[in-house]
Amino acid sequence: MGPKISLGQWRALVAVVETGGYAQASGHLHKTQSTVTYAVQKIEQLLNVKVFRIEGRKARLTSTGEVLYRRAKALVEEAETLERASTQLAAGWEPELRLAVDVVFPTWLLLQCFARFAAEHPQTRIQLYETVLGGTEEALIERRVDLVIGAYIPQGFMGDALMRERFIAAAHPDHPLHQLGRALTHQDLRKHRQLVIRDSGLQRTRDAGNWLGAEQRWTVSHKATSIFAACLGLGFAWFPEDTIRSELERGTLKPLPLREGAERFAELYLIFADRDYAGPGAHRLAEILREDVARECQSHLVKHNLAEATPATATKTPEKKMGRHSRKPRTTDKSTR
Repeated sequence: MGPKISLGQWRALVAVVETGGYAQASGHLHKTQSTVTYAVQKIEQLLNVKVFRIEGRKARLTSTGEVLYRRAKALVEEAETLERASTQLAAGWEPELRLAVDVVFPTWLLLQCFARFAAEHPQTRIQLYETVLGGTEEALIERRVDLVIGAYIPQGFMGDALMRERFIAAAHPDHPLHQLGRALTHQDLRKHRQLVIRDSGLQRTRDAGNWLGAEQRWTVSHKATSIFAACLGLGFAWFPEDTIRSELERGTLKPLPLREGAERFAELYLIFADRDYAGPGAHRLAEILREDVARECQSHLVKHNLAEATPATATKTPEKKMGRHSRKPRTTDKSTR
């Protein structure tokens, strides 16, 4: 036997619950109210259950209705996902890819991956959402994107570890915290302004970098604003090391000498909204991201090991023996990005 309840009837039930009533659901589904009411009544009749109970002037889900609603919602979402995937597969290569990437991921590395992908498939458009904390998760859960790079894997999803990002506490060299001339404590930091990045999710339950709960704090929406404010001596923050590498080298930012907690780490994951239904473009871009991130991480590790193995007092080759034209050309360091 086939199913007794049609997908349209389940969709009507979900709409009634989520919009708050039959009249609202009819407008949402572009159907008459009587049609929506009949669909829900048919579910109750065919399954011999009671979906709603009347409390005053409002209809509330019964315990059975709550179970049916949750299952119906999953069924409707799966059907919609299947329809979108079928459209993409029928068209072949996706005309557009959508990504939500947490702002802690190195921008220069992301654009490097985009450039490599564009060289292969210049006609594919890319929609990038630069997100923070909850905003990254919301974009994934609501299926507004194809791929996500974030620090959290929401329930019901699977992700691959992509890279480990190091955060360091830093401020301008003239900031009062640097003038104390000693290791800094938690109480020292609480006396000064902390710069944090606002959670881009609608719920906004967290702020990036707000580990102290300091009363003196500025909350901004973009990491560039946070960095610029710190360079002006207006506060301190924990920054992804790669993001402020050029500021550290120019001396506009300096690591804070914290007694503890001077560095923190965050694991970043590459997550498909739905790997089974992802098109060839999404899979190819994910492959490029994995390859380039792995190569850069390996290169950074090699440089770090060489730096540790080279004595600080190593004798330099006298310049007069090399000759003016025999010097190696200076390479552009990626930290100037």
